[in-house]
Amino acid sequence: MNKPSRIICKATGPFIPSYSHPGDAGADLKSSGSSIVPARGKALVSTGLSIALPEGYVALIWPRSGLAVQNSIDCGAGVVDATYRGEIKVLLFNHSDENFNIEPGDRIAQLLVQKVENINFLPVDSLDKTERNEGGFGSTGK
Repeated sequence: MNKPSRIICKATGPFIPSYSHPGDAGADLKSSGSSIVPARGKALVSTGLSIALPEGYVALIWPRSGLAVQNSIDCGAGVVDATYRGEIKVLLFNHSDENFNIEPGDRIAQLLVQKVENINFLPVDSLDKTERNEGGFGSTGK
């Protein structure tokens, strides 16, 4: 197994991202304080964490499957660019009818670090035809 890459982290508390199991893709992000995600609402939750990603990488914030299934908690706005050095905050959505309480150290999301490639987008008047072509949502059937 290859030695893992290193990401420099600065935290206002003890909550540095960590993997629950060897081989996991996502490292757990933890709350640095108490918060409430209101029923059918949203909240921006602090992690107290800043990272220095190397050029050519991105950190993606994804929901925790247990929170999604058991508590209807989802997250959004999850792109951390390599040039960003501010605190990582997690936008949580509560799709349930009950408030969701968060305490310091609660695992609220997972962070995936991936290599990215910048692309040059070239404008054209038309695109090549494919079997699917312009078929959108549901066009391939059930």
